[in-house]
Amino acid sequence: MFSRVAFITGASRGIGREIALTLCRAGFDIVVASPEIEKNEEVAEKIRACSGQALTVNLDLQSYDSIREGFATALQKFGRIDVLVNNAGITRDGLAVRMKREDWDRVLQINLHGAFFATQQVLPAMMKQRYGRIINIASVVGESGNAGQANYVTSKAGLIGLTKALAQEMAAREITVNAVAPGFIDTDMTAVLTDELKEKLLAQVPLRRLGRPDEIAAAVRFLASDEAGYITGHVLNVNGGMYM
Repeated sequence: MFSRVAFITGASRGIGREIALTLCRAGFDIVVASPEIEKNEEVAEKIRACSGQALTVNLDLQSYDSIREGFATALQKFGRIDVLVNNAGITRDGLAVRMKREDWDRVLQINLHGAFFATQQVLPAMMKQRYGRIINIASVVGESGNAGQANYVTSKAGLIGLTKALAQEMAAREITVNAVAPGFIDTDMTAVLTDELKEKLLAQVPLRRLGRPDEIAAAVRFLASDEAGYITGHVLNVNGGMYM
C-alpha cells in the first residue's frame, strides 16, 4: 500500500502548517513548501514524528523558476504528487485610491499567479496517473468583497474562478479541483488586529467566534480523500455563517 503525496504551499505556519499535520495524520507523505526554510524544517520534523515522510522545498511563488524547480524536486523524490493545496497567501491592504502598484502586483503574484503556475506543474503527472486532488484556499472575501482589500479580494475571487475552470478541464482525467473559503481564522494574520476591530468582525459572524486552523484543515482533508471523489468545482465555505 503506497502513501499518497500532498504538496502544500505556505506550509510553514498557520493554516498551511495545520493542513500539513492533518494530512500527515491521514496517512499522506508531505511536501512542506514555503520560503521560510527553518520553519519548513520544524514542520517536517513533526511530520516525521507522526511516521510520515516529509520533504522541504524553499518555494518562492514570485519566481517561475523556483516553482518549477520545487515541483521537480518533489517529483524526483516521491515519483508522484496526488494532492496540491494552494494555500500560500499574503495581504497588503489599503484603499484602492491609494494602493501602490507594488502592493497590487505582489498580492496577485503570490496568491493567484503562483497558484496557477504551481497547478501547471502537477497537471501532467496527475493526468498520466488519472488521479489528482487540487484544493485552493480562497477566502470569504473573495465571495463577499471587502473594503480596503481590492488586491486580496481580486486574488481570491480569481482563485475561485480558476477552481471552476480547471474543474471542467480536468474532470475527464479523474482530477477534482475544489476550493475552501475560510472566514476569519485565528492565525498570525488576524492576531495583529486590535480588540476593537476583532469585535466588529465577530459581529458579522453568526457563530460569534474566530475559526480555528484545524477546522480549515479538516475541510481540506475531506476534499483530499477518496470519499470526495464526486465533488469538483465546489467552494466549501468554512466561515461560521458569515457568508451564505
